[in-house]
Amino acid sequence: MKQLGVLDSAFVNLEHPTTPQHIGGLGIYDPSTAPGGFVRFKGVIANFERRLKKHDMFRSRLVSVPGDLDRPYWVLDANFDVEFHIRHLALPQPGDWRQLCILVARLHARPLDMARPLWEAYIIEGLDNIPGVPKGGFAIYTKMHHSLVDGAGGSSIMSVIHDLEPDPAAVPEGPDTVMVDVAPGALYLGTATAVNQLKNSVKMVGSAASTLKDLGKLAWGVAKKQIPMPSISSPRTRFNNPVGPYRVFEAAEFTLQDVKLVKDVNGVKINDVILAVVGGAMRHYLQHHNELPDDSLAVSIPLNMRPRRGVSDDNNQIGSVFVEVHTDEHDPIDRLKAVYASSQEAKVFGENSPLVDVLRVAGVLPPVFTKSVVQTYVNNELTQHLPLGISSVVSNVAGAPFPLYSAGAEMVRYYGLGLLTPGVGLFHLAFSSAGIVTLSVLGDRESMPDPAFYRECIEKSFKELHEASLKLASNAKASEAEKAKKTAPAKSASKAKATPAKTPVRGRKAAASKADTASPGKPPAKKARATTRKATSRKTDAVASVFEGNNETNVVSLPGGSRS
Repeated sequence: MKQLGVLDSAFVNLEHPTTPQHIGGLGIYDPSTAPGGFVRFKGVIANFERRLKKHDMFRSRLVSVPGDLDRPYWVLDANFDVEFHIRHLALPQPGDWRQLCILVARLHARPLDMARPLWEAYIIEGLDNIPGVPKGGFAIYTKMHHSLVDGAGGSSIMSVIHDLEPDPAAVPEGPDTVMVDVAPGALYLGTATAVNQLKNSVKMVGSAASTLKDLGKLAWGVAKKQIPMPSISSPRTRFNNPVGPYRVFEAAEFTLQDVKLVKDVNGVKINDVILAVVGGAMRHYLQHHNELPDDSLAVSIPLNMRPRRGVSDDNNQIGSVFVEVHTDEHDPIDRLKAVYASSQEAKVFGENSPLVDVLRVAGVLPPVFTKSVVQTYVNNELTQHLPLGISSVVSNVAGAPFPLYSAGAEMVRYYGLGLLTPGVGLFHLAFSSAGIVTLSVLGDRESMPDPAFYRECIEKSFKELHEASLKLASNAKASEAEKAKKTAPAKSASKAKATPAKTPVRGRKAAASKADTASPGKPPAKKARATTRKATSRKTDAVASVFEGNNETNVVSLPGGSRS
């Protein structure tokens, strides 16, 4: 039995029917790598069950404290039933990408049963008309409560539900004996709550003093212009409307090689490239609907707080900062440079501001108080009266650089799904694995009724940025070649002038005549070798030219091009 951490408890307290606090993922698998070349549903369940024996969090449920006066506890469920958590579905004909997106959006919109272990998995078959999906391929959609895991810890979840080898039998079995907890009684919980309240009161006093001190340092740094202050008054858009209970899902894909090309040419980070693509996509989308503000929109980006806080037993170690994505910039390169500057300023602010931990407030106070505030806040749509205009959350997660398998089937694609908050109806999640970067979109259905069009906006935004980066690289290469060409004759002339003639002209002619007479066959041979070397050089240049000419925007997309 273990009590939830402050941030873990915050996500439980923020749970609401219209904004459930779970995250998810959609993996697509190739069964040809499994023993026998196919996978049965029973095999997937057996694989899950075998691996879950080693990880208590998937078998743990919440136990609330009487009166919700303290943070709840994780208790190993004595009645854990793996078949309740894993369901089997199939797409109806024709089984295309649009149908899969609609199904995943509906599954993700449903809140988890808070009385059971907080995760579910769905095996989805019938992906017969999705371009790029292997024959017999299937999908696994998983969702788990945010109190179980954060984005930075997502790789541990991937390792829990996947194997490193195509043959699961090669992995040692877990223990046959599974431990469970005896549910604590009201007396024990009441006593523990009284003790914790005393401890928490002391901690809160110390924490408040420390926070006030840090805020003072922050204010001084901002006043001295040593710490940049992020924009907190960005324009509000349709994505700031009250979030309803229904969702939409879409995704675009790019090669990691193309993303790195943009990064290297412009001297930025991959996260900056993702933010610039999102800024361009939002610009195209809102411009299409005649809703593009004159000023730049801003997004929230999660921060991994583990390096700052050190080792902790809490499942969540995240903070957040705001970054402008410069939707007011038409030129993609100018937008990327501006995003890079904004992200650097946000990084400095995040390193010096206690406000990155503001989410902890929802977990510090007793649940009975926090939950009532959340219900009032959401039900009365109070986000409409806040000046803060954050149009989206953008998260970037690096996946495993090696193959992963489920019941022997290799994972060929993975799309991450985040969560929506009452005032932010759009979430982007970038996930890189196996040379592919997927950019998934989760949106409120009322705010974004046309998710397929938004996916096209993402692809258009990346194509513009990639082509502009290719042009920059080409111009830089041509400039270097021109510079080298101009300096070459000067060096040759200087060398010729500095070298004295060792033999008179008559002597050189005589020597040449003597050489021609003595060795009549050698000069043609030398000439032939020179011709061969010249031809080889032309061939090498042609091959290099072919590769350079083929370095076009490569937007790989499992979805078909005519989705709507």
